[in-house]
Amino acid sequence: MTPFADCSDFDSRVTEGHADSNGVKIHYASMGSGPLIVMVHGFPDFWYTWRHQMAGLADKYQCVAIDQRGYNLSGQPDGDENYDMRLLVGDVIAVIKHLGEDTAIIVGHDWGGVVAWQLALNAPQFVDRLIILNLPHLRGLQRELAHNPQQQAASEYARNFQKEGSENLIKPEQLMFWITDPEARPKYLEAYKRSSMKAMMAYYKRSFPREPYQEDASPVVKTQMPVLMVHGLNDIALLPGALNNTWDWMGKDLTLVTVPDAGHWVQQDAADLVTRTMRAWLGR
Repeated sequence: MTPFADCSDFDSRVTEGHADSNGVKIHYASMGSGPLIVMVHGFPDFWYTWRHQMAGLADKYQCVAIDQRGYNLSGQPDGDENYDMRLLVGDVIAVIKHLGEDTAIIVGHDWGGVVAWQLALNAPQFVDRLIILNLPHLRGLQRELAHNPQQQAASEYARNFQKEGSENLIKPEQLMFWITDPEARPKYLEAYKRSSMKAMMAYYKRSFPREPYQEDASPVVKTQMPVLMVHGLNDIALLPGALNNTWDWMGKDLTLVTVPDAGHWVQQDAADLVTRTMRAWLGR
């Protein structure tokens, strides 16, 4: 099957820039024109993870993929406190404002999904619509961590990342395990070598739930915008049970698409399906 998104001339169509987020530069890559879509990657990744979606949507949208702080060409401030969720959310807002817009369609995967959820729940005035890939609603994840032994076991890596000195145990080459695209591999290795391992671990130390795991008992804040969720069911870190009852936390419509043959990086494992799904959902 011919790929829906032609990436053959991708690099030549991308423009790059930086936004200032209270003194921390946030690098972004942009393609296309139209309503703004801001795409936020997770761990271990960088803006290039969205190449298929950017190529497939750029005829109708301005697709802007950021490097989160600590990664690739964005700033890498010292200190775990500089990776607090409030600051990560602020980075996305800074990019929206830098591009001269008041709102954007927000897309997030993995840690980018955490940031996207938090932006949508705490500063909904910036979010037109929300698209989340392989990151269950945080209430669902916390519920599973509290009660599901399989999710507890699947999150052992996160507990290891929360330990002091964890950044010393990870080398850029070890993060290449999931990348199957031969053309992307050298780009990823270069990006990982530019990134801060300490910053990557800071995300887990600052914002991932810690033992003893408990359900979130705070008052529910519901989403105020339509939400599309796409989840690759072969994700071995974020199990699909956390998707159950997501609708209880929605204030607008929820579209949930599960992909049986895709893993954690669904935007690459099922690139064509994800791009087509996003395009159709946004064009409703």
